[in-house]
Amino acid sequence: QVQLRQSRGGSVQAGGSLRLSCVVSGDTYSSVYMGWFRQAPGKEREGVASIDSDGSTSYADSVKGRFTISQDNAKVTLYLQMNSLKPEDTAMYYCAADRIAYWLLPYYKYWGQGTQVTVSS
Repeated sequence: QVQLRQSRGGSVQAGGSLRLSCVVSGDTYSSVYMGWFRQAPGKEREGVASIDSDGSTSYADSVKGRFTISQDNAKVTLYLQMNSLKPEDTAMYYCAADRIAYWLLPYYKYWGQGTQVTVSS
């Protein structure tokens, strides 16, 4: 079992920055692959960024060059640094973990509780 606990999100103006965090506890073998997803009202959940235990990353085209996924050295905390935020980044953001390499596909077994990010124009 893996537990994921997310930090609060927030509200910023377009062009601003936010950092999300997700604390991981439990079976570390089941959290080898981790990702950030988001879901806006009326839209499907989409993969934003993902990372494996070796530090390899993958990003959605819509966030490349603006968002950065990372983990601390102990692999206890997952981060998503979001810069140059746009109104279209407004969504509920979720962290996810699994021992299978789903990367940006929403098939992860373990999910955080979600946190709201709102970007105003």
